[in-house]
Amino acid sequence: MKLIKRLFLLVFILPIAAIAQTKATITIQNNSALDRKETIAEIKWATVLSSYPQLDTANFVVINSNTKKQVPFQLEHRGNKAIQNLLIQLDVKAKSSVVLSIQKGKPEAFTAKTYTRYVPERMDDFAWENDKIAFRAYGKALEKTEGDAYGFDVWVKRTDKLVLNDRYKRNEYHIDHGDGLDYYHVGYTLGAGNIAPYIKDTIRYSANYHQWKVLDNGPLRSTFQLTYDSWNAGGIKVTAVKTISLDAGSQLNKIENTYTFNENKPIPVVVGIIRREKPGVITLNEQQGILGYWEPTFDKDGTTGVGAILSTPAKKMWVDKEQLLAQTEVKNNEPLVYYTGAAWDKAGKITNAKQWQDYLDHFNQELQNPLIVKVQ
Repeated sequence: MKLIKRLFLLVFILPIAAIAQTKATITIQNNSALDRKETIAEIKWATVLSSYPQLDTANFVVINSNTKKQVPFQLEHRGNKAIQNLLIQLDVKAKSSVVLSIQKGKPEAFTAKTYTRYVPERMDDFAWENDKIAFRAYGKALEKTEGDAYGFDVWVKRTDKLVLNDRYKRNEYHIDHGDGLDYYHVGYTLGAGNIAPYIKDTIRYSANYHQWKVLDNGPLRSTFQLTYDSWNAGGIKVTAVKTISLDAGSQLNKIENTYTFNENKPIPVVVGIIRREKPGVITLNEQQGILGYWEPTFDKDGTTGVGAILSTPAKKMWVDKEQLLAQTEVKNNEPLVYYTGAAWDKAGKITNAKQWQDYLDHFNQELQNPLIVKVQ
């Protein structure tokens, strides 16, 4: 009789266990009063596997339990062979949640919304973009040339398509062929939100990046590293590694800037945005760590908004003859995280200074109120 009961229990339990291994449920909760649109939810891959250990990475889909439709996703590696995170793009209304199901299936071919690459054909440029905006950093080959510049450059867009390769191929990126252009001037400044040591009340610029590495390349997030050789920052020897990531749907990059230097105490640094000669709209919010600038209009090229958000306390913010500056401090060999980016009025989404400041404020509030993710 005992043997019959054991067999009955095995027959009853095994199918349940099998079902548990063919599906995982993800609940993404938004407890804030903010609607989250085109947001990227990041889920630890180890957490997914703990609920769905038999998951086949080449044969699964993410389904919105309400709409029953597939949701775009990306397996993020962060430069490692092993998967680090599952990235999912979705909308989550304020004070609500979205339930997703991970199950076996053939994923749809979702359009890539982010892209990055090294551009050797244009003097070591490193360029990156998403469906909203594009950027580039300058490399070794451009040093000590007439076109050299220290800061980040902005390429404005009015299309959700990826345009970098077409623009470089045409070699006419200063001309708007219907999808935007590069009319942003950087020069010997921090441009659109670069960072530099600020020693003895002086910005200590590095040379351009000398090494690069792509960690992930879309479709929802592109991440790469730029390495800068050591330089003399006002008597302090400094080296830098910048890990930059850009998510689909975002106007702002996430910058993880790591300085290594021969000091046993933090050093001051500044994040900067180049200032134009004509009047623009400037916002210096030290309390929230938000630096905002709505540039003057450049004739037929339109107007660019540029902004930065610190994740560490702002010691002070000010405007000099060339730049808007936000000062904070960084510890030796510890990443300093901040956000920087831009928007263009001709893209039709953010068309004035108030809308740009509202976007920066909303972005900052999202950082303060992260989504809550549960996996079962």
